[in-house]
Amino acid sequence: MSQDKNAVRKVLDKVKADGRTSLTAPEGKLVCDAYGIAVPKEGVAGSADETAKLTDGMGYPVVLKIVSPDILHKTEAGGVLVGVKSAEEARQGYETIVANAKKYKADARIDGIQVQQMLKDGQEVIIGAVTDDSFGKLVAFGLGGVLVEVLKDITFRLAPASRDDALSMLDGIQAAEMLKGVRGGEAVDREALAGMIARVSQLVSDFPEIDEMDLNPVFATASGAVAADVRIVVDFAVKTPRHRPSQEDIVRQMNRIMKPDSVAVIGASAEDGKIGNSVMKNLINGGYEGNIYPVHPKAEEIMGRKAYKSVKDIPGEVDVAVFAIPAKFVAQALIECGEKKIPGAVLIPSGFAETGNEEGQREIQEIGLKYGIRLMGPNIYGFYYTPKNLCATFCTAYDVKGKAALSSQSGGIGMAIIGFSRSAKMGVSAIVGLGNKSDLDEDDLLTFFEQDDNTEIIAQHCEDLKDGRSFAEVAKRVTKKKPVVVLKAGRTSAGAKAASSHTGALAGNDKIYEDVFNQCGVIRARSLRDMLEFARGVPKLPTPKGENVIIITGAGGSGVLLSDACVDNNLKLMAMPDDLDAAFRKFIPPFGAAGNPVDITGGEPPSTYQNTVRLGLQDERIHSLILGYWHTIITPPMVFAKLMVEVVDEMKAQGIHKPVVASLAGDVQVEEASEYLYDHGIPAYAYSTEIPVAVLGAKYRWARGAGLL
Repeated sequence: MSQDKNAVRKVLDKVKADGRTSLTAPEGKLVCDAYGIAVPKEGVAGSADETAKLTDGMGYPVVLKIVSPDILHKTEAGGVLVGVKSAEEARQGYETIVANAKKYKADARIDGIQVQQMLKDGQEVIIGAVTDDSFGKLVAFGLGGVLVEVLKDITFRLAPASRDDALSMLDGIQAAEMLKGVRGGEAVDREALAGMIARVSQLVSDFPEIDEMDLNPVFATASGAVAADVRIVVDFAVKTPRHRPSQEDIVRQMNRIMKPDSVAVIGASAEDGKIGNSVMKNLINGGYEGNIYPVHPKAEEIMGRKAYKSVKDIPGEVDVAVFAIPAKFVAQALIECGEKKIPGAVLIPSGFAETGNEEGQREIQEIGLKYGIRLMGPNIYGFYYTPKNLCATFCTAYDVKGKAALSSQSGGIGMAIIGFSRSAKMGVSAIVGLGNKSDLDEDDLLTFFEQDDNTEIIAQHCEDLKDGRSFAEVAKRVTKKKPVVVLKAGRTSAGAKAASSHTGALAGNDKIYEDVFNQCGVIRARSLRDMLEFARGVPKLPTPKGENVIIITGAGGSGVLLSDACVDNNLKLMAMPDDLDAAFRKFIPPFGAAGNPVDITGGEPPSTYQNTVRLGLQDERIHSLILGYWHTIITPPMVFAKLMVEVVDEMKAQGIHKPVVASLAGDVQVEEASEYLYDHGIPAYAYSTEIPVAVLGAKYRWARGAGLL
């Protein structure tokens, strides 16, 4: 990729010296030329005669555009004329545009008229870039021209974008088929478009002061891509980057916080109903075997343990301090933790930024930074880490050990996580509250859980990401090893800041989250229930070896709904080969339906379920099974459940291990059958055709993102 950074720097330095916030079109052309971004032939004229001379030399038709640092939206100012076909039209066009510009903004500085070769053919698309407060530089691609703001068909990736990222963007818009040629039209040059996307993404990464950029329209044809119009907005304000410890420091500190050998409880209490009392009870009753040090200014002992007036009085090392004191006392106690060299503080108290006390939160952040203390919270319920029997929280103790690590930004959602986990008997490695995220946030947890042997899947609820770029960089690495599920709250809010470019105006907050999550291989949950079911179900499923999914059902209606759910979850229903269709038909009554779904009908005995599922598992062309059970007297729910477990285990013994999920429809007995199936490694759901397919779809999304398919 050819780049002339000095040429770009020269242009930007001039814009900065002039005190401007945008580039003129000719300056934009210089920037594009420096990075190999194709633009049409053009020149700048300072008079009507110069305009005519330029157009004669360029060939007709041409486009005339106002050149003014004070007029960014040229069309709105009447500063654009297209289809100019003669020298006389060019002279008149010059006068018209200048008059329009003066009428639009009387004091506008007019540097001349840009004369540009007119592009007529090709699919109009937009390529742009925007600066997001959380994710930083993003590159965008979508349908261009006048349609871009109407259809809002646009997709984003973190910049700089790789060639593969750029190519994925071409398929990431709803109008992707138009790029492949419709109704006899030619397909566009994908490599040329992807190259332009990559160049724009590299440009804005190399020059952070480029705040927004539009190439709109870009005319894409079978032989290349040319940007007809360039708009670049700049912001020279210096932005202070967020402090970020090294990965090694994060792992070292997080291991001491999450797996401590000693815990101090600041504000420990012997009085029932106090948070400090609940924390002490949970640590003791939860079975934590490390040292527990109550800290209280007056008590001699609490719950049979010697109490200390300050953490500085505690003998030996302390790994983490749990704060259960009012907000106004936190700062001083935190300084004492720093002097004691305690690496982690769990700040349960509320009364900080969430109540408008921004100053108080900044104070504890500064103390944490000064002493190297990582802060969890404030305004949280604490955390659980079950391998250490650690319940550092005022919530009820939790002891069902497993491999799912969950976190939430909200205390209420945290309680829902605890309740669901208990009700569903979902084994967890950790449940963590992040609250105000004054310091520790989702990417710190990802970094810890990545190397935690007790964790197989990570599920996170968040309302925002303080540093989306850092999260994305960590997530891209972690998702190659372990599934990461994120429930992003607030996806219906517009979230777009006031912007000067089309790209900026279209950069809705949720659309950016959606596209960046996809780019990083993160599984996005659309609801709290989805997040919890994915955390519970995805680890139960083996990784599929291919995309072919079949449905075996005892009810046609279930088969239709399960098929719909496959489409919704981007699962590929296998086209049934003739020989396999014939093999299934051997077990199905004549009025049943083979093909896919395989409808065995409701009146069949257990052997039909057994034979068809065994066949589905044995055939190497089939990679995953979705079972739809319909409650009948001939095959009662528990008979079905035990039979399915038997067949799946039989195949496992032969080295055949495929994902199997089940949907059970029937009377209340299907609840017990579903639980039995789940306990034996088959995610099964009573009364739902959507959830089992969504869980399977989540497994596939992870496997695709991790490059395992």
